[in-house]
Amino acid sequence: MSALPVEDGITPKRDPLKKVVFATAAGNTLEWFDFSSYAFFAAYISVNFFASGDTAGGLVSTYLVFAVGFIARPLGAIVIGAYGDLRGRKAALVLTVALMAIGTFIIAVAPPVWVIGAGAPALLLVGRLLQGFSAGGEIGGATSFLVEKAPENRRAGLTGWLQGSMGIANALSAALGVFITTVFEDETVAAWAWRIPFIVGLFIVPVAVYIRRSLKESEEFLGVQADTAEKRSPVKELIRHYFPELCIAALMAILWQVSVYALVIYATTYYIHPSLGFSSNRAFWASFVGNIGMIFACVFAGRLADKYGTRRALWCATVILFVIPVPALSVLHAVPTFPMLLVVHFVLCIAVSGYAGIIPSALARIFPAHVRSTGTSFSYNIAAIFFAGMTPTIMTWAMQYSFLSTGLYVTLAAGIAMVTMPVFMKRVEMQEAASRDDRQHLES
Repeated sequence: MSALPVEDGITPKRDPLKKVVFATAAGNTLEWFDFSSYAFFAAYISVNFFASGDTAGGLVSTYLVFAVGFIARPLGAIVIGAYGDLRGRKAALVLTVALMAIGTFIIAVAPPVWVIGAGAPALLLVGRLLQGFSAGGEIGGATSFLVEKAPENRRAGLTGWLQGSMGIANALSAALGVFITTVFEDETVAAWAWRIPFIVGLFIVPVAVYIRRSLKESEEFLGVQADTAEKRSPVKELIRHYFPELCIAALMAILWQVSVYALVIYATTYYIHPSLGFSSNRAFWASFVGNIGMIFACVFAGRLADKYGTRRALWCATVILFVIPVPALSVLHAVPTFPMLLVVHFVLCIAVSGYAGIIPSALARIFPAHVRSTGTSFSYNIAAIFFAGMTPTIMTWAMQYSFLSTGLYVTLAAGIAMVTMPVFMKRVEMQEAASRDDRQHLES
């Protein structure tokens, strides 16, 4: 490995950590805001883009388009992840925001099915594919950048802000949902007001692009970039030398994906299901309250991992997600009141935060720097395409048979994580030891 580039005998200044966290979180907020807005307003989107007298059928079609967006994620993970490993984390972070903005714009302005017929769902599909492609590279680039910029004893805590920004995005989307469903009649929301969140999301773009462009590249990446032998083909290098790590990381990412999409993103649709019968307004209120808690819980979970160790903290978080969901949802169905809805959803969001706040930094640390962005993005999105993208569709179908299906799905994912955990943490600790030796070599 080569030493860090130095110009005129001066080592490049480092970005303040607050700026690094804000820059990565801003783009991640845009990604999650768009994704959660689509899921939260799925019932209204289905009316506009799918000509069907069957409400459930239209909703399933809408969620299938949501799932199709995840098909583009692995491709985005490979292309943008490799781009980030070759050209830099900063370049990849700017690219993902720009692509996400284009996809969001298409959804915001796409005419309904009664205006352009089959062109309406086609445009919706294009928008989701662009969003999925950009999101595929976002998590790897953002997580790699934060892990490489943060001090070793603060990595999990600072990376926790990535998932904390998910809470910010979901809370903003839910707050808009409360506002829209309070101010406008249901017919107005279905006609055009559902587009408001996507238009609002576009205003995040200039801020995110400006801040990300002003960042300095991570020192660890610059050291790796100087070694031409290691930067030829990140994808080839990943598959040839780190395939076991890739598979193990993907298995650990399943619980991350399933818990977030089943208990947080899908929640508003779950709560308005006839088996519970809450209004859209109350479902949005519950989502808002839960995601406010999630902002702080993700960061707190990361700090606990820094203080007590990733292995111990991740085990606790996994066991909680194995135990909590089914009893919590059972209580809600037994006592389907608005106060109980607020309490149950808040508890579920905190439970999700424990795992989601820790796992991003752990996934990034299982890979060495020269394939970190590609490896993190690809492992995360392999899990996404098979689990997260289909979660709302599966849950919408399964709710016809059992109201506990959502909780059971999360419990199954937690079981997979518990089985995978020992070998995962062993690989993370081995790679951390190797990376520590590399950093000491760079600094010498």
